[in-house]
Amino acid sequence: MTAQKYTAEQIQVLEGLDPVRKRPGMYIGSTDQRGLHHLVWEIVDNAIDEAMAGHCDTITLTLLDDGSVSVEDNGRGIPVDIHPVVKRPALEVVLTTLHAGGKFGGDASGYKVSGGLHGVGGSVVNALSVKMRAEVYRDGKVYAQEYARGKPTMDVKTQGKTDKRGTFIQFSPDPQIFDTTQFSLDMILTRLRQQAYLTRGVSISVMDARSKRPEEDLAYPRLYRFHFEGGIAAYVAHLNESKEAIGEPIWFEKDQPEGFVEVALQYTQTFQEHVVSFANNIHTVEGGHHLTGFKAAITRTINAYARNFGLLKEKEENLTADDVREGLTAVISVRLKDAQFEGQTKGKLGNAEMKTAVETVVNEKLSQYLEEHPGEAKDVIAKCLLAARARLAARAARDSVIRKGVLEGMTLPGKLADCSNKDPAQCELYIVEGDSAGGSAKQGRKREFQAILPLKGKILNVEQARLDKMLANNEIKALIVALGMGVGEVKDVSKLRYHRVVIMTDADVDGAHIRTLLLTLFYRYFPELIEGGYLYIAQPPLYKMQKEKDVRYAYSDSEKGAMLKEWGIKNEDTDESDESEESEEEATAGETAKHAKKARKVSIQRYKGLGEMNPEQLWETTLDPQNRIMLKVMIEDAEKADAVFTTLMGSEVAPRRKFIQTHAKTVTNLDI
Repeated sequence: MTAQKYTAEQIQVLEGLDPVRKRPGMYIGSTDQRGLHHLVWEIVDNAIDEAMAGHCDTITLTLLDDGSVSVEDNGRGIPVDIHPVVKRPALEVVLTTLHAGGKFGGDASGYKVSGGLHGVGGSVVNALSVKMRAEVYRDGKVYAQEYARGKPTMDVKTQGKTDKRGTFIQFSPDPQIFDTTQFSLDMILTRLRQQAYLTRGVSISVMDARSKRPEEDLAYPRLYRFHFEGGIAAYVAHLNESKEAIGEPIWFEKDQPEGFVEVALQYTQTFQEHVVSFANNIHTVEGGHHLTGFKAAITRTINAYARNFGLLKEKEENLTADDVREGLTAVISVRLKDAQFEGQTKGKLGNAEMKTAVETVVNEKLSQYLEEHPGEAKDVIAKCLLAARARLAARAARDSVIRKGVLEGMTLPGKLADCSNKDPAQCELYIVEGDSAGGSAKQGRKREFQAILPLKGKILNVEQARLDKMLANNEIKALIVALGMGVGEVKDVSKLRYHRVVIMTDADVDGAHIRTLLLTLFYRYFPELIEGGYLYIAQPPLYKMQKEKDVRYAYSDSEKGAMLKEWGIKNEDTDESDESEESEEEATAGETAKHAKKARKVSIQRYKGLGEMNPEQLWETTLDPQNRIMLKVMIEDAEKADAVFTTLMGSEVAPRRKFIQTHAKTVTNLDI
């Protein structure tokens, strides 16, 4: 065997912005929709940095007809003078060179704190754009430069006079790089609203100037303006809009040697915590030391107050972290020099000193607030004590479920038709509505790797129930035992018995309700299934269509229309039925004129429920890995998911009524 030649010729040297185009995922995380929008966040973050430095109070983002997006701020404007080292205008250096920017030199750099850690933001956006235009408004003049895939197509030129100041960036993402180049107005609005809350006093406008907008964006007006003088206290109030709150949001801030700390929090009568953390206005989705410090401080502070004022009796155990955070909504925002994030997408803050800073501020300020507001403090402690009692009841209920399982040799629910394969990676669990569909599914499945668990009726709405009440529900108990990963404090996702957990319900209103109840259960108590990509929703067909011997299935009204068009059939030549027997009779074709007329017809069976399908049909359409359609359940935006579940399934009626009134006209498949 000949050794492969390996010399200096095989060493590839990427110059300028070539590394970004070669490995875009290293710089923006991915090339899907999330990565596409990361380009927008990079440019917006630069404008926010100007606002945090006190030089900018207005930011405008515009979506344009040609697929590009522009961001303009009224900050100082990127410098345009000649850089002393590289002898090119600073604007060109910043937008065409990696690790070039005004955020590396400490106090002398002009930025005390910054979200743009690596100095790659503007240049990465440039590298991954077909074209980009930068305009700078400084010293009464307009300076401009244009680029194509990261390379300048013209020198920096003055193009007239202006009274404005600031920076304007317009870019068009490169379709050679991205899976999609279509921006989502919804994602942009969510992110920029968040930034406006975090940067008190800044005004952020979003303008959708596209003449043809994607269908999902049609529900939104074209112009939005976000301006929140209340800052993160207003943000907490926004997060709790659909919840029954305890008192007003508590807000405090303090400058520490390690950095600036700002916290807002409010308790609600719900059972879930919702804590969001930021560092230099970057959403740290994976938390970090600032979040750890907050969690430690709030547990210690509330326990100390409860002990000092006799609300926690001498013999009673301390409140746990879970007790203290039940029903808590909080926003933690820190600003610091030399922020260390894990990865360019900045998911986790790595500065250990911020744990001490946040802990100190929360201990001091929250203690002070509780002492000054004894009425609210008493309500908060009462909520935490109730959570502690419920936790002990839940532990007893959970231990009972587990103990019974152990005593019965980990007996699985009798209604579960399990699969023979014991490798979780190969196994699928179908959660089916009712015994009728369960019977068809059990007969139609592949026993080796597909398990069926029929549920009787509608399960408990866990949005309005604690763990102890949830474990008293037989259907939920059967599901927990079948999953095998435990629940509550002893949950272990590595013990999950199926790596595909599939919700399979009827395509009607009741089916949608059961699906929503199950999704609420998984989102609130088993989020690991969603985060791990284990949860799916089956898509059974809506119609069985038959023309002579040609039998097909349509999964939507548009598919049905396309099939009829392909067959050259008009509506008057169709026989629609909910009864499979009638459909079979319509399918026969004879030789007489009467039968010939029938042969031109298509019989359409509308499936109201899975139980109407025989086992073969259910396998062919919904269970067979070769043909089936399944939707993977994912959480792109945890804040929005939390709001939706609270609105739809929570105890407050007014937000739900408003939601129904707002969206009633957009319902396309209402089955009454």
